[in-house]
Amino acid sequence: MSKFLSEKYASLKEYVPGEQPQDKKYIKLNTNESPFPPSPKVLKSVNRTEVKKLRLYSDPESKALKEAIAENYGVKSENVFVSNGSDEILNFAFMAYGDKGATFADITYGFYKVFSELYGIKARIIPLKEDFSLDYKAFLKGEGLVVIANPNAQIGKSISLSEIEEILKANSENVVLIDEAYVDFGGTSALPLLEKYNNLLIVRTYSKSRSMAGARLGYAFASKDIIADLEKIKYSTNPYNVNRLTQIAGVAAVKSQKYYDKNCKKIIKNRANLVQKLTEIGFEILPSEANFILAKHPEISGEEIYLKLKERGILVRHFRDERISEFNRITIGTEKQMEALIKKLKEITEERK
Repeated sequence: MSKFLSEKYASLKEYVPGEQPQDKKYIKLNTNESPFPPSPKVLKSVNRTEVKKLRLYSDPESKALKEAIAENYGVKSENVFVSNGSDEILNFAFMAYGDKGATFADITYGFYKVFSELYGIKARIIPLKEDFSLDYKAFLKGEGLVVIANPNAQIGKSISLSEIEEILKANSENVVLIDEAYVDFGGTSALPLLEKYNNLLIVRTYSKSRSMAGARLGYAFASKDIIADLEKIKYSTNPYNVNRLTQIAGVAAVKSQKYYDKNCKKIIKNRANLVQKLTEIGFEILPSEANFILAKHPEISGEEIYLKLKERGILVRHFRDERISEFNRITIGTEKQMEALIKKLKEITEERK
């Protein structure tokens, strides 16, 4: 840290991404990426002709992309916002609506706390229940911006559409942000509530179900007024926030819905099979509607399992948060990757007998 850094940022605890070691080839199950490539239409769209156009700025309005997303989800283009990854939308939301504070769960996406600290926002952090489900009633009296990852980005559990609606009703003076990064793997979207509630902001990403984590593309649905707020901040910080190739790939991905639906079904099937196999060898698994599970073993610590898997060429995510430190978060991969994981976990458990 340099002597020039502003004092207000000196104590900031930054977000820590999942590790990306380069020392050898790993089966990478630690960052919730898709195990499948982007659709053939996406691969075809990012061609030599479009690469040559990189000398030109991208469309700051992302008009074609917004229109494609709007058509796909049955909303108006004016109700769509696109961004450089969904993290940018979260950043803008905390910036725009955090003056009166922010309310979110204790175990959830780590960036919520980072953004609160970055902008000096008073955070009301609500503990998950003993079973790691969200205590939605505690969100009925939110303070400032209300943020809920649904499914929960750290756990995988969801709350129902009726519970989300209760939260929206009770927070009519607050923006309620529903982070749906993992909704395509079995969760229930809040999109049907969009026309009814002008305080609803739904945030999604291309990083998970659409196999484009490296393209950095996020999008949001909200009322015309909330979209205008986000656009105002975008044009005050980075008007060309989505590059040309990502916009083109984003349109092609939207037009490949059947391809991605098929991949999501594969991941859901692989998730169910993995839960069954791990349960058979003694693991405890938390229910998940995301493309990952949290798993722990009653006799082997979470850290030991993480380290032994890494030695064997498989990366999973281990968190040091006290409540989940005995668990490891495992991204659902291909059938072959899951078979390799199960084999290594059997070896590790057999060593302790």
